[in-house]
This record gives sequence, structure tokens and C-alpha cells, in this order.
Amino acid sequence: MSLPSDSTKKIDPRVKRTRNWIRQAFMELLSEKGFHATTVQDITKRAGINRATFYAHFTDKYDLLNFAVREAFKEELERRVLNACHYSTENLRQLMLTVCEFVENHNRHCFNADQQFNALIEEQIRTQIFDLVLHWLGGGTWPLRSVASPEQVATVVSWAIYGLAYQRNRMRPLPPAEAFVDQGLHLIAMLIGEQTKSTTTSSN
Repeated sequence: MSLPSDSTKKIDPRVKRTRNWIRQAFMELLSEKGFHATTVQDITKRAGINRATFYAHFTDKYDLLNFAVREAFKEELERRVLNACHYSTENLRQLMLTVCEFVENHNRHCFNADQQFNALIEEQIRTQIFDLVLHWLGGGTWPLRSVASPEQVATVVSWAIYGLAYQRNRMRPLPPAEAFVDQGLHLIAMLIGEQTKSTTTSSN
């Protein structure tokens, strides 16, 4: 079962195409100039559209950033089939690895990324982690149900997973993502309520 998402609703192909043009232009400019130096005029010029068209889709560049990050992270989850899977230790590991690599890539490809930029993308990532973990907790008997609601567990886990990814991104030298995730996997698995027995559990 796939996670519900606004992006799964029927969207006019022309609207989708225009948003993709704007998003692509925006991501190119992030790499070249950075978020703070990029203007709406820069985006419209690169995308080959006028300002009226931009504002028909987005209120400002912050709204566009939210959209771009949300869609990019959702696509990464879909590519790894995490949006349609059940809970297992290996799927949890893959989620943590996805977040670590996504945060790293976004900072690497954004010119002059800073703490404020990281804060802007954090909410979009954590929200999707929360939704996915809540989806996982929707079935089966979970040990923590007696002391915490699924929403509470998903909240704590989403903060913990993103927090670890953020911590790794600040480390120098940058540790390998897989080794870093394996070190923290046991802690996150305990938050969900299961002891980690293996990181190679089949996801199907």
C-alpha cells in the first residue's frame, strides 16, 4: 500500500510540466548561486516563463523550495520502494540511509548552503519520514503501543532520523553513510519498539 500524498491527485499535465520547468531551473540556480542569492526573476528567466506564470504556481521562492524538496525526497522514497513497503529492520536502515544521502546531496549541490537553508528543508523531510513511519506502525502489534501512541512514536523517530543525518553532514571528514547508519540503527529500532537482530532482514 502506498502512502497517501497530495502529489498522487490528478494534475493537469500542463501544470505538471510547468512546475517541473520551474523546479529544474530553481535547482540549477541553487547549485550556481545558492538559495539566498537566487531571485524569482532569476528563476523565471532560466525557466523561460513570466512572473505571472510563476506566481500562478508558487507564492514565493520559499514555497518553491518546499515543493522542490518535498517532490525530490518523495521521488527518492519511491525509487527505493520505501513508500509502499512494510516495516522491517532493513527497510528502516534503507530509510535512514536515504535521509543521510539526501541531506548530503542537497547541501553539496546548493552553493553556500548554511544553517538557515538546512532549517528550510528540514520540515519537508521530517514530515515525510513521519508519514512513512506512521504507515509502518499501522499494522501489527507494537511493543510501545501501551506507553505511546503511533503518532508520538513517529514524531520521535522522524526527529531522530533527521537529527542523525544532520549530525553526519556536519562531521569532518564525512563518515561513510552506510557505516554511520549501522551505528545508529539499533537506537532507532528501539524507538519503534523492536530490537535490531539483523540489518539484512528481507523487506518482502
